[in-house]
Amino acid sequence: MDDSTRRLARARESALSGQRPAQVRPEVRASWDRARLQGVHPDRSLPPIELPEDRVRGLQRDHPMASVWPTLLGTLRDAATQPGHLIFASDSAGHLLWVMGDRSARRLAESVHLVPGALWSEGKAGTSGVGTALALGQPFRVRGPEHFLSVAVDFTCSAAPIRNPVTGELLGAIDVTCPTRAANSLSLPLVAAAARLAEAQLGEQTRQQDERLRMRYLEHVMRHKGIHSALVGADGRVLHASPGGWLPRRWPRPPHEGPATLPDGRRVVFERLSPSGPFAVHCTDGVDSTSEALLLHALGRDRAWIRLDGAAHELSARHSELVVLLAAHPAGLTADALARLTYGQGGKTVTVRAEMTRLRRVLGYRLGSDPYRLLGQTVADFLSLDVELATAGVGDLLDRYRGPLLPSSRAEGVEALRDRLHQRLRGKVLSSGDADAMTRWVTAPHGRDDLVVRQALERVDVSPL
Repeated sequence: MDDSTRRLARARESALSGQRPAQVRPEVRASWDRARLQGVHPDRSLPPIELPEDRVRGLQRDHPMASVWPTLLGTLRDAATQPGHLIFASDSAGHLLWVMGDRSARRLAESVHLVPGALWSEGKAGTSGVGTALALGQPFRVRGPEHFLSVAVDFTCSAAPIRNPVTGELLGAIDVTCPTRAANSLSLPLVAAAARLAEAQLGEQTRQQDERLRMRYLEHVMRHKGIHSALVGADGRVLHASPGGWLPRRWPRPPHEGPATLPDGRRVVFERLSPSGPFAVHCTDGVDSTSEALLLHALGRDRAWIRLDGAAHELSARHSELVVLLAAHPAGLTADALARLTYGQGGKTVTVRAEMTRLRRVLGYRLGSDPYRLLGQTVADFLSLDVELATAGVGDLLDRYRGPLLPSSRAEGVEALRDRLHQRLRGKVLSSGDADAMTRWVTAPHGRDDLVVRQALERVDVSPL
């Protein structure tokens, strides 16, 4: 131990006994203070090994740092192959994910929990390369006795944080550790350069991914003419907006599917385009106007017909049932409720979710979730008729009754809606005493076998012309 290290060791002992020696750097002293406040003990604490092996393996495969670990290792390989040297990388919380070094250095590291899965944050390990670089958000070197834990005072650590340069997100840190007697002043600049190289690679990967998302989803997002739309990444960044600038450059929180409100009060709806993002975003201010209502025709049709944003669509039989059920329940339905109403008691939510994913390709931003519901105004022929049964004349009602609701459907929820509307209108025809209305009923396909209405018609005294 050289004289400088001895003086630093004495300063550490003085500081741990409550004094404030001048030989300690302000950044290190502040880090020691933070460690004490969080309950770290210099002689009795060890970083906890929080992540099990399977979790570590998953992060080594899926963590954003995984794609640049080979670059970091390649840049720092000369340092990592020196006797007694270690190179390791952590996530943003300080969990070690990769640890590389010679066999003897690895064995020594294991004894102090410097292993994959261990948490080397300041709150658990006190002052260290990884923990303090993450806490300060900048490259940092911790020399021997500057470590808070006594088990680490014989080592010098040089670490640098790594961010995604596009998003600014802190991803983790890279560290080179060696015995203090072998420390090199060039270690910190080398580690910082490796971090910058990794960040440049991450930036290019992000830009390429953004372009792939735009190519894949942009046509879907922009298909609604005249509506402010945008493509937003899972991290909240706006990848494209039409017209430009109508959304902030980044959504202030992780986006979630469903309605949201901009700071200026405008209403928008997020539509998930894939399980992990991105999202289509549409401004829904004005959607409640009649001209932008979702028009649904399902009376007398086996396959419902809709008009949405100026485009007409004929739905499949199953999607017809789902849209009718959603229109009849404006507050929304859970996947479990939709499964029961569509498939009966044995219906599975996974089947409903798959169908809703396919239906979203037609309805787009007008299909909300959690619970599933139709967003904006919906004008459905069967609902309008149901409302007007109380006030409209029977002739007008029959003019609009093209036939029973989705007559071929055997979905329990649709059958209940169909029977209720049919019986209400039939009761209106019977109670009207109108021979013309009853004639129209019994001569229509849906009333041809209605003996009660036919008998009532026979009892009506029709004056000759």
